[in-house]
Amino acid sequence: MIEFIGGVLMAFANSVPGVSGGTIAFLLGFLDDTVEHVNRLISKNAAGGKKKSLFFLSRLGLGWLIGFVAAVLIVTSVFETHIYAISSLFIGFILFSIPLVVYEERETLKGRYYNVLWMIPGFALVIGITLLSGFSANLSSGVGQILLAIPAAALAICAMIMPGISGSSLLMIFGLYEPVLSALRGFLELDFSGLPLILGFGIGAVAGALGFVKIVKFLLGKFRQQTDYVVFGMMFASIYSIIIGPETLDEPRAAMTFATFDWLFFLLGGVVIAGLEALKYFMEKRKKKKKQAETPVENPVETVDKST
Repeated sequence: MIEFIGGVLMAFANSVPGVSGGTIAFLLGFLDDTVEHVNRLISKNAAGGKKKSLFFLSRLGLGWLIGFVAAVLIVTSVFETHIYAISSLFIGFILFSIPLVVYEERETLKGRYYNVLWMIPGFALVIGITLLSGFSANLSSGVGQILLAIPAAALAICAMIMPGISGSSLLMIFGLYEPVLSALRGFLELDFSGLPLILGFGIGAVAGALGFVKIVKFLLGKFRQQTDYVVFGMMFASIYSIIIGPETLDEPRAAMTFATFDWLFFLLGGVVIAGLEALKYFMEKRKKKKKQAETPVENPVETVDKST
C-alpha cells in the first residue's frame, strides 16, 4: 500500500516545477528499494527475486500512473489558480520530512561530519537548474521538438528519480514542459496529434531511467553518507525553487512572500507527512509480524536418558 500511495504522490510532485518525485520516495523510505528492484529487473546476473521486484514496481507504477493522469487532467490547472497554496503544501512536505529523514539515516550520518560540505554541490546544482529554467527557449513545434524530447526526457527522468532535482524544471529549461503536458492532455482526450512528441519523450525516459538506476545504486552503496548530504542540499535548495515557481507559469506571477504564504496548507503538508509516516510504521510492523508467523519455529530435540 505504501508503494502505491508513494507512486501517486511521486506523480503529483513530478508534475510541479521545483518539486522532485525522488524526494517523495526518499522521504517515505522506499528510494533504495525502488533502485534495487529496478536494478534487479534489468540485470542479467541478478540472483533471483525478479518476481518480487516486478510486484513491487507494479504497485509503485500503478500508483504513479493514476497520480500522473490526475495530475495532467486536474493538478496542472489547480496549480495555476492556487499556486501559493500548493507551493506552501510542498514546502510543508519538505520541512516536516527532513527531521524524519535525518532520524532514519542517523547511523549512516554518524562520524566524518566534514562530509556535510557535500550539501554545497547539491544546493548549487538545484539553484543552477532553477535559474536556468527562467531562461529556457521555446523551440518551434515539429521535428526539432521531437528530437529534443529524447535527451530532455532522459535527463528529466533521472531528475525525477534523484531527490531534490525537479524533472519539470529541466523540461522548462528545454522549453518542453508546456508542449509535453499539452500533448499528454490531448492524448487523454483522444487527440493524437501530439503522439510523436509523446513517443520521443517515452523513449528518452525509459533509456534515462535504465541507465541512471545503475549510477544511483552505486552512489548509495559506496558513498552513502556523501550522497545523503548532497540530497539534503538539494532538498533545501528545492524550497527556493518552489518559492520562485510562480514566476515560471505561462502567465507569470510574483514569487511567494510571507504575505502569500499559506500557513494552513503548510501545516497540512506536515499532517500528510505524519500520516504517511504512521502508515509506513504500521505497514512495516504488519510485514514483520507476517514474516515472523511464516518462519518455522525449531522444536528443541528431546534427549533420551539411556542410563536406565
